[in-house]
Amino acid sequence: MRHIPSTAVSAAAALLLSVGGASAAFAADPSPNQSAAAAQLCTDLNELRSDATALFGLNPASATKDQVKSAYNDVRDEWGEVSKSTAAWNAAQKEAVKSAADGLKKTWDDLPGNATGAEAATKLKPQAQKLDSAVKSARTGLKCPG
Repeated sequence: MRHIPSTAVSAAAALLLSVGGASAAFAADPSPNQSAAAAQLCTDLNELRSDATALFGLNPASATKDQVKSAYNDVRDEWGEVSKSTAAWNAAQKEAVKSAADGLKKTWDDLPGNATGAEAATKLKPQAQKLDSAVKSARTGLKCPG
């Protein structure tokens, strides 16, 4: 259950780190390409937050291992998309997102191979909530719509 490549989680953390500086970078060069890049980053952050919300929203009483793994993979994959669309952003926001993504990865990696869906969902929920909060803060800093 815990055989998720660490590079994927690291990439997601790097993406979130990159998001923090995007606001300043986009403000410095308000060209149409920068606006499009900022809009794409906001879209990707929205999707990452949605995936993190779905992960921490799993009901430990009924979640299966496959459901937890699928939700985790969605977060990991969306982190990859965020990392592709970021520029340099605020160091504090970057660190908050990276720390939250790293915490989620560590919790995932520390799950025993025989963990049930309920155990996995229970352990991942607080970390997914931290990631959600960090992404929400980054989105606010970037002034993402919605």
